[in-house]
Amino acid sequence: MRGLGLQVGSHGDLHDAALARAGGGLRQGGAPKPKDNAKLPKPKEKLAAGKTYVATVSTTCGDFEITLDSKRAPRTGGSFKYLADKGFFDNLTFHRIVSGFVIQGGDPKGNGQGGPGYSVVEAPPKDLAYTKGVVAMAKTQSERPGTSGSQFFVVTAEDAQLPADYALLGKVTKGLDVVDKISAVPTTADDQPSEPVVIKSISVR
Repeated sequence: MRGLGLQVGSHGDLHDAALARAGGGLRQGGAPKPKDNAKLPKPKEKLAAGKTYVATVSTTCGDFEITLDSKRAPRTGGSFKYLADKGFFDNLTFHRIVSGFVIQGGDPKGNGQGGPGYSVVEAPPKDLAYTKGVVAMAKTQSERPGTSGSQFFVVTAEDAQLPADYALLGKVTKGLDVVDKISAVPTTADDQPSEPVVIKSISVR
């Protein structure tokens, strides 16, 4: 099992150290400029339990779809949809890639320390297993189980063997080959992709 120190800022990386990103505008390889944390009001939106919601994640490596778990994670999914509807994720990156473990994105700062300016808490199912294709939300070690902001991760391991601390979002139901392609992007020693993987947009229908 991988150690998950999470000793970073709010809604931090699934890692035991902050990942520093250089500033600047669109740079080599099309890396987007890091943004400041947002200051959005906390949403009250919840997903309707009987409705199917699909998030299409459009990236520079291709598109994949996440079917949100409206039954077991209505509050987490509602927050994610709220952010997607506002265009919050547009031009952010997958700032952390650990092949055979997770890909992680949704941070405006691009270094594992950013967020939307609020958090929601929804305890994940006690029997939740973080298996391949499961999508969940990152948090810091000091935050309560089920706390989330904007950072999400897709499990690329057959079983990441994580404790049921990370808020469930849903599961990849289309485009897992794109997730695998992102997972295979070369990285630096601190798990940052050598070439940026940009989230063009996320839309929820």
